[in-house]
Amino acid sequence: MAELRSSQLALADYLRNPELLPPPAGVEGRRLKIYQDLIYNNIESFVSNGFPVLRSLYSDGAWHGLVRQFIDGHRCHTPYFLEISQEFLRFLLERHRPGPEDPPFIAELAHYEWVELALSVAEEDLPPAAVAADPMQAVVRLSPLAWVLAYSFPVHRIGADYRPSGPGEPVYLVVYRDREDVVRFMALNAATARLLELARDNQAGTGAELLGQLAAELNMDQEAVVGFGSAQLADFASRTVVMLN
Repeated sequence: MAELRSSQLALADYLRNPELLPPPAGVEGRRLKIYQDLIYNNIESFVSNGFPVLRSLYSDGAWHGLVRQFIDGHRCHTPYFLEISQEFLRFLLERHRPGPEDPPFIAELAHYEWVELALSVAEEDLPPAAVAADPMQAVVRLSPLAWVLAYSFPVHRIGADYRPSGPGEPVYLVVYRDREDVVRFMALNAATARLLELARDNQAGTGAELLGQLAAELNMDQEAVVGFGSAQLADFASRTVVMLN
């Protein structure tokens, strides 16, 4: 059994990094190549499909080098293929050694793309829609399929034609899945992001009460906050960002 385990570990080590490690003894090269291609191509495909924007920013060589670092240097916490994207994000956040081709926003962009994927496969269901509910009088709660996010880069705008070189003003977003199971996002400001945070932690407060709390926190005129916030809450409710009870 000890010899078998040693052989299995040698094979696993080789398949993680076949360019640097010698092949295990006694295994035909053709068979090793089949396993090598199968493992790498499957993992690379899941990562590329899970992070399409990030992939588009890399040359082929740099991207494959990054994926090879992930395969060789990261120890996954789950055996499920559907969670490879989460493991790749964990690798970037915890273990990745930045290279010359890695953009400064790599971790934040990867997180944003992972959120979209996570919401698309989330098992939670939206509760039934309230009929003609007034958000000022109803209890307002954040949808179980809405995530309020803050970044130092405008991750929702990054692409081949826009690559910020450094962080700027905080960027607030809400990413949510609607009743048609489409994942969408909205850009927020600091006040509306805080309003959604209050709704996330809310148990029994009405929309009017949440806006009153927000006005007090911001040290702003309550009438002005209510005037703007009531329309904003109604818009959030129409998009299923918040639920009314």
